[in-house]
Amino acid sequence: MKKIVTDVLIVGTGASGLFAALHLPADRQVLMITKDKAEHSDSFLAQGGICVLRDDSDYDSFMEDTLKAGHYENRRESVDIMIRSSRDIIRELIDRGVDFAHKDGELEYTREGCHSKPRILFHEDITGQEITQKLLDNVRACPNVTILEQMTMLDFIETKNTCLGVTARDESGEHYAIEAQRTILASGGIGGLYTHSTNYPHLTGDALAIAMRHGVALEHIDYIQIHPTTLYSQKPGRRFLISESVRGEGAKLYNAAGERFANEVLPRDVLTDAIKEQMAKDGKPYVWLDMTVLGREVILRHFPHIYEHCLEEGYDVTKDWIPVVPAQHYFMGGIHVDKDSHTTMCALYAVGETSCNGVHGANRLASNSLLESLVFAKRAAEKIGQNTQDGDMALHGEFDRLSDESCSMITAQEEHLAQMYKREVLEEIEREKQAK
Repeated sequence: MKKIVTDVLIVGTGASGLFAALHLPADRQVLMITKDKAEHSDSFLAQGGICVLRDDSDYDSFMEDTLKAGHYENRRESVDIMIRSSRDIIRELIDRGVDFAHKDGELEYTREGCHSKPRILFHEDITGQEITQKLLDNVRACPNVTILEQMTMLDFIETKNTCLGVTARDESGEHYAIEAQRTILASGGIGGLYTHSTNYPHLTGDALAIAMRHGVALEHIDYIQIHPTTLYSQKPGRRFLISESVRGEGAKLYNAAGERFANEVLPRDVLTDAIKEQMAKDGKPYVWLDMTVLGREVILRHFPHIYEHCLEEGYDVTKDWIPVVPAQHYFMGGIHVDKDSHTTMCALYAVGETSCNGVHGANRLASNSLLESLVFAKRAAEKIGQNTQDGDMALHGEFDRLSDESCSMITAQEEHLAQMYKREVLEEIEREKQAK
């Protein structure tokens, strides 16, 4: 087994992991590992946009919209932090080269479901790609950051509730013991556990299974969001998302008889239920979405990639209705963290979709995901940068022995480890559901 020593380990190369890396002190050595290619994170797939507080008068409605969408199960302190941090985050993204849409020389805002007013910035219909690629470019220019692709986390190395690093495996099967003073989990969601999902299939919630095995607290892991509108297909694999901003701009939903059956900007969970009910009534595996009402100019300017993808599937959205169906999309639960993204284990942090800081409650408000990920990733990095002693560094003297023990456990279970982790997460989700 090979050994790597670093100051900070970040597991994942999506928006939250990258933003954390950019806010760690330049004198810290940072290692980022990812299960696949660096670009293969769900952050790259986000279409709609990123929310921002328009001005001080927007605070109350932004808060209420987020709480209402989350069925008032949100952690209000976290929502407040996210909203009040949003303008600084947007300014930094622009400074880092992110190109948001403009109209008449000013930033252009769009609206999505459950938002009382337009407050979403966007870049065509690939906002996540625009943000995450620019962050990745910035990180790759940092001399203190190393990225290792095709490196899968297998276990935590810990003692006395202090994380000392992780055990990992590369694509050739070689095992690694990675020792780190601080570890940040930014490993994404759980879409790979589902047959129909908008997520990359390699995102299977491994961090949750490992956390459970080491007694790290989880929160609301049964809170799983289904996106109402993905392009219906009989092909296997990841489902193509039809952004909520399409409906926010005025696209309409129709049943098999060509009749509207729901308000298109309802919260995602409510609209998903309405679509499923209509599908059952129609006896069809989809309903229809009409984008033609937006007009060719709006479609080609705001949704060019949706237009191109649908065209490849045989639908011209400037002329044709398209079949859409709900699919698993987002994970509101995760590893429990505080307002600084610290878990219940010393020296271990979690950010992005892997974590649960309570912002989203029982249902995420559209376009809050990128903002929440960036806000709390920055807070994690700043907390680490303050040199707070949230763990006993003397325990690192035991790293070699503990890493050998972890490797022995992994080796004994490795043939079935991925399936075991999947089963353990799905069983815990079901247990949470039954408990309620």
